[in-house]
Amino acid sequence: MNQNDDRIQNAFKLKTWQEIKSADSWQIFKVMSEFVDGFEKLSKIGPCVTIFGSARTEPGHKYFNLAEEIAFNLSRNGYGIITGGGPGIMEAANKGANRAGGKSVGLNIELPREQVPNKFIDQDKLIQFNYFFVRKVMFIKYSQGFVVLPGGYGTLDEFFEAITLIQTEKIGNFPVILVCRDYWKGLIQWMKDILLSENNISPEDLDFFRIVDTPGEVVEEINRYYSKYLLRPNF
Repeated sequence: MNQNDDRIQNAFKLKTWQEIKSADSWQIFKVMSEFVDGFEKLSKIGPCVTIFGSARTEPGHKYFNLAEEIAFNLSRNGYGIITGGGPGIMEAANKGANRAGGKSVGLNIELPREQVPNKFIDQDKLIQFNYFFVRKVMFIKYSQGFVVLPGGYGTLDEFFEAITLIQTEKIGNFPVILVCRDYWKGLIQWMKDILLSENNISPEDLDFFRIVDTPGEVVEEINRYYSKYLLRPNF
């Protein structure tokens, strides 16, 4: 490609500020359509628990098996299971729900490296999203609890978003459960040693979540909470 070709190609990429503003305005309708679709479908499903964790966890790994058993036990206790719809911990959780004959929901996100929905999602409960922030609203609004298994940046983002919204009273308190003490102990110690000691959080902020190790403890924590409070959307 010569210099003139480069100029021609770049000219086609340029947009006026007015064109950019116009495109932004029309994008609102795409965002609205995702909200409407999500609200329409999820409002009909009933009480659900969202299970988060790494998409990189392979079948047969101890965390994969743990997620499957947690989902299985929650499903047997009447909760639908929501995941991000992809592989790893998400697949394990949908598999557990499917095995128990429970509701298996997947909120899949379109990514540059395509995330293919796992095969254990109920076909009528698979919802596709383009926008992370819309998808996160759906997790928060329609989950009766967050179960957070070992994961990376995305898992941490979802965990901290939940406890931030609880801390700032943008949503009511609801069960947020970290699973696997050994995995999370370094993070929790850092929160105590640094965040708390620097007065960036209060002691009571550490009560917004629980840490457990077994599927039975997860079910017990969620059932204990909802023996006192109504099952309903979080906002």
